[in-house]
Order: sequence, then structure tokens, then C-alpha cells
Amino acid sequence: MSKQIQTPTDVVRCEWSGNRANAWDTDGNKRTSEITVGARQKAADGGYMLGRFQMKNGKFQWRRYDGEVSTPNVPTMSSVEVPEEHADILNFIHTSYSLKPRMLMMSELKWKYLVRSGVRGKNIMMTGPAGCGKTMAAKSLVNSLDRPDYYFNLGATQDPRSTLIGNTHFDSKKGTYFAESHFVKAIQTPNAVILLDELSRAHPDAWNILMTVLDYGQRYLRLDESTGSDTIKVAEGVTFVATANIGNEYTSTRVMDKALMDRFTIVEMDVLTEQDEASLLNMMFPSVDEVLLGNVAKIATLTRTESNSDTARITSGISTRTTVELCGLLYDGFSLEEAAEVSIYPQYDNTGGVDSERTFVKQIVQKFCDDGSSDDLFNEDEMAEATEDTNS
Repeated sequence: MSKQIQTPTDVVRCEWSGNRANAWDTDGNKRTSEITVGARQKAADGGYMLGRFQMKNGKFQWRRYDGEVSTPNVPTMSSVEVPEEHADILNFIHTSYSLKPRMLMMSELKWKYLVRSGVRGKNIMMTGPAGCGKTMAAKSLVNSLDRPDYYFNLGATQDPRSTLIGNTHFDSKKGTYFAESHFVKAIQTPNAVILLDELSRAHPDAWNILMTVLDYGQRYLRLDESTGSDTIKVAEGVTFVATANIGNEYTSTRVMDKALMDRFTIVEMDVLTEQDEASLLNMMFPSVDEVLLGNVAKIATLTRTESNSDTARITSGISTRTTVELCGLLYDGFSLEEAAEVSIYPQYDNTGGVDSERTFVKQIVQKFCDDGSSDDLFNEDEMAEATEDTNS
């Protein structure tokens, strides 16, 4: 008896576009965000297709497919370029929601506003709580527009001048010479999208250097602070996209200069609802039990609700970045209790005994570990027991 070949629900071809391997289905729809980077790169290099197969648990998985299928309609670069006529621009903006990655939980309105800002060459600042998807949204914009992109984590640099301008070096043969930074190359690339991650954590010197770069009336980078020094003009069509955590609850962030803020169009990211959080986790971890992933979303939502209440017993809720990390541990065989122990509890203060933040969060998690319910979350006897466990 011949072996029956499973038929995929969808088939994509992966092709390189710059430094990214994009995936396109047979209808010409972009499916890049649904497939892991490694799988796309291997498929693009190997010249084979990927199929979306349904597993026994009802979830879906992308893997190699060698069966027959009509040739996917892979758009050329010109077919995804931003149009120039106003009517075509309007159509592009208001039909752009199909370009949004499924795993980016962002409303249609805010996505269209983000795309419109990119199309119109605005400087964009993505704001919102830590771990809510700001960087992912910025990178998704780049991916959707298929434009050259550059990434700079300004929160991690200790020498803004070296990162944004360059350094003077000495060589025994060349003597003293100036080497321009990668940022200088980036701003001279026409139509580039330049990501400035963690701008709110950057040194004030970085903000001062960027002032003329971001100003629509100037758009140049001065290589030296002295009057009359050389300048580098920002190329036509360059868009800057920054991310920032704004608020006193974020350590190591600075109060951003109002003049700098005024140079950006603000796009605020929302904290995910419980339903959206559960949907995201199910997409990312299809082989993990759906009820368990739903409980993780409930735990996160409870902590966020508490942190925003007038009588909050914790200073911050669990971020989406943390829930993703926790579910990665579940995928690798850790129990919910074990995963929370290493990924959630260390984020909360353990001083204060029964009144500590960590005890409060542990009590929330423990109820879902015991019976999966959220009833009577804050029973005093159980709180005392949790405190003893925490302090032991």
C-alpha cells in the first residue's frame, strides 16, 4: 500500500530580498512573519517550498514540501514599492493591514497610522510599556515596505560620538585618519529606514547629535561641534523609527528633551488584552497545551490590572516579552511553577514578607499551578504559606 501524502493547507516559496528571506504564498500574499527565520533562510537557499501542515493536536506547522503546486506569485520589488500618486498612496495605506504580521498584535488603525507615517517620511517614535512589541512593530514596518534598513541600539552604547559619527585612529602607515561610523553610511542611503532602539535610554550627547539629523528643516549630521565643520546631508527618503519607554517606572531611562520629542510622530503601542495575549502565545507555541497558554495570559493580565489599580500591590505587570520567555520554557518541558520561578519571580521585590511583591505574584501563579482556577486568589492562609516558601 502506498503511503498517503499529507496535503498542506498553504504553500509558500521563500526568496531573498536584501538581507531577509521573505515568504510568498500562491496568491502573492506575504507570509514572512508566520515562519521562523531559520526555516525561511534554509528554504530560500535550498530552493524548496514550505507547506503549512495541520498536526494531530489541531495546530499548524510549517515544514518542507516537495509536492506539486502552482508556482507562487512572488511579487517583484516594484510591486511593493510605495506609489507616488495621491490616490495610489491612499489605497496603499488603507489596504496595508494585510502586510501586518499575524504575530504583531496591533490595531488596524494604529498599523495604518504607522504605515502612513512611514510612507510620508515622518520620523516615528514607538512608545509603550517594556516588552509590548515596539521593536517588532518598527521592524515589521521595514519588512512591509521592503526598504533598506539599519539598526542601532542607542540604549546600549556608551560612546554616542563613536556610534553616530566615528572615531579618529592612528596607523603606522596611514598616520592619523578619521573613520566614519556605520550610522553615517546609513543616513546617506536613499529611502532607508533607520531604527533607533531604546532612544529613551540613550546618553544626552546622542540626543544632541541627532537634533539636526531629525529636524526636517536641516537634515544633516555635523561631524564636529565647531562652527563651520563638515556636515553629512541625510539622503532623500530616509525615515527614522525610534522606540522609547516613557515613564518613571522604567529604570535607566531619562526625561527626553521636548525639542527632540517634537521631531517625531508618536505611535503608542497598547498593552495586549488577555485574548490577544493568548492568541499570540498560541501562534508562537502551537504544540503547547492551549489551556496552559490561556492561563499564562490570565496571569499576565491579572498582574497588569493590579499594577494599574489605585491600591496597587505591585509596581509593574508581567510584560509580553516575559510571557513569551515563560512559554518557551513550557515548550522545553518546564512546568508552569518551574518556569515562573526562573522567569517571573526574580523581577519582583522579595522584601516585606507576606506583603512583598514577589509573594503577591507567586500567589497568583500558584492558583493556576494547583487547579487552573483564579478563585479566591488572595486567601490569607495561603499567602502566609507562600511567604514561607519564598523566604525559605
